[in-house]
Amino acid sequence: MTVPAWRLALKRRLTVVTALLAFWVAGIEARLVFLQVVSHNRLAALAERQHSRTQESPAKRGDILDRRGRVLATSVDADTIYAVPSELSDPGNVVANLCRAFGDCTKKERQALAEKLNNQKQFAYVRRQVSPDVARRVADLNLEGIGFVKESKRFYPNRELAAHLLGWVGVDNVGLAGIESTYDADIRGKKGTILIQTDARRKAFSRIERLPTAGSTVELTIDDYLQHIAERELQAGVVENRAAGGTAIVMNPHSGEILAMANQPTFNPNAYRDVDEFARRNRAVQDLYEPGSTFKVVTASAAIEERVLRPDAIIDTNPGQVKLAGRPAIREDGNRNYGVLSFTDVIVKSSNVGAIRIGFKVGAERLSRFVSLYGFGHPSSQDFPAESPGIVWSPDKWTESALASVAMGYQIGVTPLQMVTAVSSVANGGELIEPRVIRATYRDDRRFAVRPKVLRRTINQETDAALTTIMEQVVARGTAKRAQIPGYTVAGKTGTAQKVVNGHYSHSDHMASFVGFMPSRNPALAMVVVIDSPKGPNGDHGGTVAAPIFQRIAEASLRYLGVAPNVNPAPPVLIARQQDTDNRDMPAPQAEARLTDASTTPSTRLPGASTTTPSFAISLTTPQVATLVVDAGSVPDVRGMGARDAVRTLFKLGINAHVSGDGIVVSQMPAPGEPIDRGGVCRLLLERWAHPPELPQGARP
Repeated sequence: MTVPAWRLALKRRLTVVTALLAFWVAGIEARLVFLQVVSHNRLAALAERQHSRTQESPAKRGDILDRRGRVLATSVDADTIYAVPSELSDPGNVVANLCRAFGDCTKKERQALAEKLNNQKQFAYVRRQVSPDVARRVADLNLEGIGFVKESKRFYPNRELAAHLLGWVGVDNVGLAGIESTYDADIRGKKGTILIQTDARRKAFSRIERLPTAGSTVELTIDDYLQHIAERELQAGVVENRAAGGTAIVMNPHSGEILAMANQPTFNPNAYRDVDEFARRNRAVQDLYEPGSTFKVVTASAAIEERVLRPDAIIDTNPGQVKLAGRPAIREDGNRNYGVLSFTDVIVKSSNVGAIRIGFKVGAERLSRFVSLYGFGHPSSQDFPAESPGIVWSPDKWTESALASVAMGYQIGVTPLQMVTAVSSVANGGELIEPRVIRATYRDDRRFAVRPKVLRRTINQETDAALTTIMEQVVARGTAKRAQIPGYTVAGKTGTAQKVVNGHYSHSDHMASFVGFMPSRNPALAMVVVIDSPKGPNGDHGGTVAAPIFQRIAEASLRYLGVAPNVNPAPPVLIARQQDTDNRDMPAPQAEARLTDASTTPSTRLPGASTTTPSFAISLTTPQVATLVVDAGSVPDVRGMGARDAVRTLFKLGINAHVSGDGIVVSQMPAPGEPIDRGGVCRLLLERWAHPPELPQGARP
């Protein structure tokens, strides 16, 4: 039976269709296996990225304060512009609009921005931490795929004040120099995260946020007004003497606290990129110089301490030069010949030949030991990890020539910080105290104070008294007459050293310096001033260049701190602190002296008082020097008080108050009962409640 042709055609067609269907099904199955098995992890991660986006929420850096609680560095919110390149339909047009809004796009920046936006990434920074005006202009464009996020930006309200000490912070909220870098781990805090989930249309429907942790607040030892004084007078001195730069450091010799650290040239850390590295260097701890005659203090102390020579010993400096094998003769400054001098006058007149004679008597072994005792050749403070250790030769390399050079302050490299630290040990009676710039840190509502650290004893008190007397004579009748301060005795030493330029001593460039302390018998301050390459009308010597700058800084600082004169001082009037300061019930004889608010009543400012913070003062009916005796004590419990009562209570004890919030005091730092110095700062947090909480026992509502 013959099969009809149409059946055969139909069978062939069915076979072809079946085969095609089989191949199609097999392809789909293979694709499904590939997607669900082979590429499962990759595709799942891609879907997660498309529907979930994690952003970091930067932590707010802690503030940096001066010793009075005044803000030196803080953080403010700033807008950062970002883009989602995968959502941009016309990246070129977006770049053109953005640059038009910025108004300052360079060709290089325009090209870099185009490269960022011409890809399929989910996130790219456009410009970080822009000004409010730029943010507003970009927002007005309403560009698709362009957004804003708040970032924390570091702000220095006093601009150049203490710039080298504070350092600066990069756009990533990381400290890059100074205290900002050294204590970055404490100040920075911990970042937070924000998880944003979106639907297929890229609309957010979920937001999970882990808040960042704020960084610790750091309280420095410096006083912003003393810092202002040091910077003002240093800048004036550098300009007057047409110098390349300079450094001034003011220190409390008893605690090692640095009260001011100034450098010239300086810069504004808010715009640190606008200046070169030279201006940003902290010369006080990074730059080495040969101290010259200021180092004769070390030579003299070694001779007296080791009982090699007495202060009244006679030293023959004839014929005004010393000849050593292998080097030119070492002469006195100005080719003088001082002849026969006493040990004291060798230092007073700054005789190079006399210092060498003393150095030879002391010997290399003993002098090198005192160089190490005073801290030279080693970093001075852990607060300055970038500090140079200095250059000190190993004792076995101290030839006769090297000994002669070191004895008069050459062939040794020191930093200004090392020099003032060494002389501070003379000022405080012979103890080397580690210099520091951190006074306390605030963390978890607690204040952690830093205590002074005595490293070792350098000289005994007998040597210290003899050396102080010699240094007083340097100022009274020697090379440092221009460092004299009316009403105060000053002890110090000048230094003038040839500067090394291209490996050779320059005949035109010198380092002029002066280091000292005042009042000399009960020092409140120790200070060093170093001027680099002075070429002005005052010459290039420490006594004519650095000493006058020292004098101006010291005089203004003593006046600000209220340190009483020690030369023919007026008799003080001691007045006990009264509980009732309005004096309404005070007997008539006592009414002649009243406790007043120094911010409103003309008065005699007391030690530690500031014109910008509340302080004690005495109004007198006769022109006498008044002293208010306030004992150091502990912090009272002011929780539960109103702001006015709390501030008044602290004010009576000489404690400054830093108030935030409104209502009644709910917490305070330092905590009740903790010790605090007069003039310290107590931070008060105030809040309001509909129903006031139960007050601590004994607290006033």
